[in-house]
Amino acid sequence: MSASFPTLDEILTKQGVGEELAEVMRTIAGTCAQISEMVAGAGLEGALGLAGAVNVQDEEQKALDVMTDELMSAALGACDPVAGLASEEQEAMVATGRKGGYLVAFDPLDGSSNIDVNVSVGTIFSVLPAPEGRAPTEADFMVGGRAQIAAGYAIYGPQTMLVLTLGGEVQGFSLTPEGDWLLTHGDIKVPRATKEFAINMSNRRHWAPGIRAYIDDCLAGVEGPRGKNFNMRWVASMVADVHRILMRGGVFLYPWDAREPDRAGKLRLLYEGNPMSLLIERAGGKATNVEQPILDVKVTGLHQRVAVVLGSAEEVELASAAK
Repeated sequence: MSASFPTLDEILTKQGVGEELAEVMRTIAGTCAQISEMVAGAGLEGALGLAGAVNVQDEEQKALDVMTDELMSAALGACDPVAGLASEEQEAMVATGRKGGYLVAFDPLDGSSNIDVNVSVGTIFSVLPAPEGRAPTEADFMVGGRAQIAAGYAIYGPQTMLVLTLGGEVQGFSLTPEGDWLLTHGDIKVPRATKEFAINMSNRRHWAPGIRAYIDDCLAGVEGPRGKNFNMRWVASMVADVHRILMRGGVFLYPWDAREPDRAGKLRLLYEGNPMSLLIERAGGKATNVEQPILDVKVTGLHQRVAVVLGSAEEVELASAAK
């Protein structure tokens, strides 16, 4: 069965990806395969539960947050083309001592609050160009979402998949029991229209009026202004919710929240908003912070927050225009 699907290495060669970028992608993919095993065996290894520490996001870390961060950081630190890395779990960027090549920003275990209840979680990554001739600084990560060389995520669910874009289409690779990544989903496209939205409805009273109005119109169903019935889905794992949209369409909303009025949003721009937005745009969808495309938002800090509305273009346009 494996012989009928191209491998990740074969796709990297076919697409003419340079050897340095190919090495970075192989390192990320190989580490994600290790994380998949770590997540699958967490209960047996006693790795569930809290780590007893709080990260830079002021969030309690799960044991697997720490373990996966250490694993990805070590792998990228040993990868010759990587000059610097930035993680959700670390306050500052880490320079490897090399010059040129690439920078990698990542969320080692997105959705980790769900790990104890066996819900799909994942790893999100963004690859950026490193400066030539000098060691990188934190400012070099702030070049904006459209400067991304590659982006993607791994999802650890019923199947482990790696979904990525390397400058063109969005492709999905499935992990075999032997540890190979095989291309099973080529040229993924998000349908323009949908009847499905994903949002945490318990926060409705805290949303801006436009988002409330958009969701109310969806909930009104066939008798309402939209003239169709919607289904709601919400996993509370960005990787899982975005993966569903890439596979069958929909719109994902994590909007500004009045409980934290000085924060632009909850999700992080550099290693959540930007890589997911690149995937969605290249799959034919749209991604905005309601005011502008997320990929055009100016990056001002490693852990900068952003409001997110992404997915099927028709719904993103309507949600962003609602008043």
